[in-house]
Amino acid sequence: MPKTQLNVRVDEATAEAARQRALQRGMSVNRYIEELVKQDAGEVGHTFVEAAADFMKQYESVFAEEFGTEGKGTSR
Repeated sequence: MPKTQLNVRVDEATAEAARQRALQRGMSVNRYIEELVKQDAGEVGHTFVEAAADFMKQYESVFAEEFGTEGKGTSR
């Protein structure tokens, strides 16, 4: 995948923390930041799926009453 440059401004303490964490992990600061963003994006997706599943459990009876239960558990 092609890379694009992204410039951000952070205070010196944050910049130093990023440098140290990247060094501890044996990677560049760029790679470290990229991994953090990917990880955060993945967690958001996971959180959304969990919330959707909880919603469906909570309102399953409402959907069943409104739309019926035929075909439940089967592909159409």
